[in-house]
Amino acid sequence: MILSNKKHNVMIEYVGITIGCALMAISLNLFLKPNTIAPGGVTGLAILIEELIGIPIDITNLAINIPLFIVGLLVLGKVFGVKTAYAILMLSAFIRMFLILFGEGALITQDILLAAIYGGVLLGVGLGAVFRFGGTTGGTDLAGAILNKYFPSISTAKLMMLLDLIVVATAGVIQRNIETSLYSVIALYIAVKLADFIVEDLSYAKAFYIISKDSEQIGKRIMEEVGRGVTALEGRGLYTGNKREVLLCVVNRAQVAKLKKVVYEMDEKAFIMVTTIHEVLGEGFKEIKK
Repeated sequence: MILSNKKHNVMIEYVGITIGCALMAISLNLFLKPNTIAPGGVTGLAILIEELIGIPIDITNLAINIPLFIVGLLVLGKVFGVKTAYAILMLSAFIRMFLILFGEGALITQDILLAAIYGGVLLGVGLGAVFRFGGTTGGTDLAGAILNKYFPSISTAKLMMLLDLIVVATAGVIQRNIETSLYSVIALYIAVKLADFIVEDLSYAKAFYIISKDSEQIGKRIMEEVGRGVTALEGRGLYTGNKREVLLCVVNRAQVAKLKKVVYEMDEKAFIMVTTIHEVLGEGFKEIKK
């Protein structure tokens, strides 16, 4: 039974990566490439190198991706490497398939801004799906995943955007076409934000830090009426020197207004800090998975 569930999960992961690669290929073939919006990454860098020293794009693409793939295997593990190899092959296959299906000059819109926006949306959703199911499509997203191993506080998507922006900015200067670079930045920004959104989950929670003279009563009402656990942290005001409990409570979006109402009814002068949390694991929220 456990083996069956594992196979089912692996199948879902590869289906997710496949769908993500298909969306990325649609973005590149129908929105970004026909409108000369550089998507950044290894492709943009390959174009830049060809213009500077004449090395063909396909050779540069292989020359960069093969070493990155080897480093990815060493740093991120064999499972990650297999998924990355699969994603690289699927992305290439979908790009070729859509090129044959729609033709070389196929495009949805000639409006460059619309192309940048919708191309960025599809690229971001596709990248997010690939990242979420444990793969990359090579190039700067693989480099971003490797860097994320050493800088976990910065997401893979943000590291990828930084590398892509360097490529896009340099390409704009070399090609003397600043507008293409500016539209490319819009597409990249949208793509990275959506990729982050997909990877971090579509849901979020709110963490409340509450400081009040009536912390004990407030905590009890939150547990009884809101149905959430409350943790009391020891705090001390540096100015007054007074010790006071700081309540910590994490709630979902639907419970935010109810919790504020409870605190306000108990103590109108309570001090409340609210932060957004992209993921909460544990009892009452999402199950912790390996």
